[in-house]
Amino acid sequence: MPSLADAVDLFAGIGWAEGIPPLGLTETGLELAPAACSTRRAAGHHTVQGDLTQAAPAAYRGVPGFIGSPPCPGFGKSGRKLGLRDLPHVHQAIDDLSSGRDTRAALNAQCLDPRSVLTAEPMRWLHELRPEWVCMEQVPSVLPVWEHYARILTTWGYSTTTAVLDAADYGLGQRRPRAILIASRTRDVAMPAATHGPGLLPYTAMADVIGWGYTQRPAPTVTGGGTATGGAEPFGNGTRQAMRRVIGTPAWKDRAGIAHLRPTIAECAALQGFRPGLPLQGRQGEQYLIVGNAVPPPLATAVVSAASGITAPALSVPAAA
Repeated sequence: MPSLADAVDLFAGIGWAEGIPPLGLTETGLELAPAACSTRRAAGHHTVQGDLTQAAPAAYRGVPGFIGSPPCPGFGKSGRKLGLRDLPHVHQAIDDLSSGRDTRAALNAQCLDPRSVLTAEPMRWLHELRPEWVCMEQVPSVLPVWEHYARILTTWGYSTTTAVLDAADYGLGQRRPRAILIASRTRDVAMPAATHGPGLLPYTAMADVIGWGYTQRPAPTVTGGGTATGGAEPFGNGTRQAMRRVIGTPAWKDRAGIAHLRPTIAECAALQGFRPGLPLQGRQGEQYLIVGNAVPPPLATAVVSAASGITAPALSVPAAA
């Protein structure tokens, strides 16, 4: 029997786990990738390693919160975008699972990307658990899928809301738009109010987070490439003009011959809003993936606060160690 926490976190990674402690909450994370599991354990988060598609949701009955961030490569801007072509099968799987019919294997066999049906996996758990509150996250193109979830949850008595939120509006030092679903069966929900932007706190500049100097050159990006568990995504332009690194060397050139500068892992972690000294585990490429795949903790804090009704503290983004 797994240890019960305040939330069960599917496809857990490290982002939600680091984002909810300021709310006084803990989660039990289900994760497949060994390096991500090692990172979670080193950071003090309860972790169940394995294929959650084979796990029994009934073991988590009574856990009030539910979090789900399925792998996104097939739906992202880069790559072959096969997940977008698989969306009819994903929607069918959601409908079937919401009625207790497990057609995952048959529908997965019809998909172009074997990861696509994972986006329907949370419905299998929601049908079984009926938690008090729900938070879901994916790339912006998945918003119609979250709207499908919301329609079903509404028929079950949940208050729901969906939108694309940008983590920069919650203090992050980079633009990071994410499709978000929030639901509760105990209270009315709404998306969290932005804390940064016009008329609010000023946006956090990428250069200020990691201490880089400014030039007119392209902004740095980092990506670790795709994996079976989901590839890291590029870090885009900051909220000031593009800059380059003061100390360090170019890592690679793109097809146009433009040099791109690779931030360190600590800098990438800071850009994602992680605390200094987060004990990332695994090889260097795995650490980049763990950071790049994660929900930014400041966004996680704001979203879970909106779902659970627990007031979030003032959000801040740590500088790189």
